[in-house]
Amino acid sequence: MRNGVKAAVIGGVCVTLLGGAGYGVYNFASALSGDDGTGGAASVRTGPPSGSEVKDATGAFFAAWEKGDAATAASYTNYPEAAQKLLTAFGGDAHIGEVRITPGEATGDTVPFTVKATVSYDGTSRPLSYRSTLTVVRGETSHRALVDWQPSVVHPRLRKGDTLTTGGSAAPQIEAVDRDGKVLTRVKYPSLGPVLDELRRRYGDKTGGRPGVELVIRHQAAADGSQAADTTLLTLAKGRPGRLPTTLSASAQAAAETAVQKYPESSVVAVKPSTGEILALANNRRDGFDAALLGERAPGSTMKIITAATLIDNGLTTANGAAPCPPDAVSNSQTFHNLKGLQPDEHATLADSFARSCNTAFVKFADEVKEDTLTREAQERFGLGRNNWQIGVPSFDGRIPAAGGPDKAAALIGQGQVQMSPLNMASVTATAKTGAFRQPVIVPLKLDGREPARARGLSSATAQQLRAMMNRTARSGTAAGVMARLSGDVGAKTGSAEVDGEARSDSWFAGYRGDVAAAAMVQDGGHGIDAAGPIVASVLRNAG
Repeated sequence: MRNGVKAAVIGGVCVTLLGGAGYGVYNFASALSGDDGTGGAASVRTGPPSGSEVKDATGAFFAAWEKGDAATAASYTNYPEAAQKLLTAFGGDAHIGEVRITPGEATGDTVPFTVKATVSYDGTSRPLSYRSTLTVVRGETSHRALVDWQPSVVHPRLRKGDTLTTGGSAAPQIEAVDRDGKVLTRVKYPSLGPVLDELRRRYGDKTGGRPGVELVIRHQAAADGSQAADTTLLTLAKGRPGRLPTTLSASAQAAAETAVQKYPESSVVAVKPSTGEILALANNRRDGFDAALLGERAPGSTMKIITAATLIDNGLTTANGAAPCPPDAVSNSQTFHNLKGLQPDEHATLADSFARSCNTAFVKFADEVKEDTLTREAQERFGLGRNNWQIGVPSFDGRIPAAGGPDKAAALIGQGQVQMSPLNMASVTATAKTGAFRQPVIVPLKLDGREPARARGLSSATAQQLRAMMNRTARSGTAAGVMARLSGDVGAKTGSAEVDGEARSDSWFAGYRGDVAAAAMVQDGGHGIDAAGPIVASVLRNAG
C-alpha cells in the first residue's frame, strides 16, 4: 500500500536525524509535521516535489538505510511494506553492513547515488560497491515527498519479487567454453549473463566443480512454479568451477553483441542449420529480459516462410504458381492492407508476392485453409508450438494456435495470435535452408541425455522452393538493402509486426548465409529492413 504520514514514526525519525547520525543533518521537524513555522497548519503541497523536498526525502531515506533501520527507511517510500521486506533482507539474509551512501547531483526528481558496503559471512568479508538511482514523487494521500519504491533502488539488478541472500552457492561455478574451447564470460559477452546463470544452475553439479560462498539475487518463482537461476553479485569465497562445453561460437557471439548495441530493445539468435547448434544470442534491452530465447511477439511477415510452405504442401499453389497481390483483401469482414507504397499485381506468383512481402496475396488464401492448417504445418514440419524443446536452458517454443475468423487470415501474415521468439525464427530459417528440423541446442544433448523435439521437416521440393524464394528476396526483394552484398548462398525474409498500443511496428528479419541462420527482432523498430535487417546481416557477415 502507498504511504501516508505516520506522525509517531516521523517524529522519532526527526529526532534521530537532528542528532547528526548517518547521511547528514537535516531539519525536517517543521516540513514533516505539517507546521509552516508560524504555529498554524501548512497548506497541502501538490505537484512535483521541489528541489529541497527531493534533497530532504532522499537524505532521510539514505540515513535510515545506512543505519540498517529498514522500517524507518521504508516509511520514506510510497510502498513501505515491499520496501521494508527487501531492505530487511539487505542487512539480514544478505549480511550487508557498514553501508555508506553518497548521492550525486539530482536531475529534477531523480537522484543517482553510490553504495559502498561490506558483505560478511562465516568469518569472511568482502567490499561491495555499486551505483543506482531513485526518483522522488508526491505521496497520493500524504502529499509528502517520498522515494518512488522500486527494487532497483536497493540494487540496479533487482526486479519485482527478487531478494538478496548470502551463503553457500546453490551450485558450483562453471567455466563455460565455446565450441573451440574458448572461455565465455559475462564480462566479455554481457548477453550471456542470464544464460550462464541458468547453465550453472542446471549443470554446475555435473561438471566436477566445488561450491563457493556468494551474495546472490534470488529471483521470484515463475507462475508455473519454475525457478530461475540465482544471479551472483559478489563472490566471498571461491569454489572450484567445472568446465562446461557449449555449442556457442565466441566469434559469432562477439558479432551478435556488437550488432545489437546499435539498436535499443533488440535481440538476435544465430544457429547452425546443419546441426541445430546455437552459435550466438544477444540482447540489448533496458529490462534485461532474454527476449532472444524467451520473447513472445508477433513475427509479422517472417511468418510467411511457414505460410508459403503451408500453401505448397497443401497443394494450393507453388513458388511459380498464382498468388495475386491486390491492394486490399477482406477476410471475415476485416480488411487487410499492404505496406504503403507497394503496387498491386494481379498476375503475381507466390515467389513475386513473397519477395515483395505482399500481405494481401497471403490473406486471400485464408478461405482455402482450415483453422488448424497453419498450426499443423508449424508443428509437424517446423517443430514449433508443442512446448517440448530441450535446448539446455529455458526457451519459448512458439505459439501458432488454431484460429478462426479474422485471426485465421492474420496468422498467415504473422499477426493475430501467433507468437515467436528470435530463436524460433532462426530455427524456421534453418529448416527452410536444409529441409530438416533440428531442434536448437546450446549444450550438447549427450551431456545429460536430453531427448530433443522432433518433426518430419520439409519435402525436398518444398525446401527447394522456399530457398529459391528466400534467395530472390535477399538478392532483389525487400531484404536486398542489407543482404545483396553478402557473398555465397544467401536467403532472407523481412517482417514488421503491428502491436496494440505501440506507435511503431516491431522490426523482424530472418536470413541465412552458408551454414549460419539468424533472426532478429527490434521492438518498436519499424520495418524489417530498418533495424532487424542490419543486425542479421552483420551477424551473418561476421559469424564465421
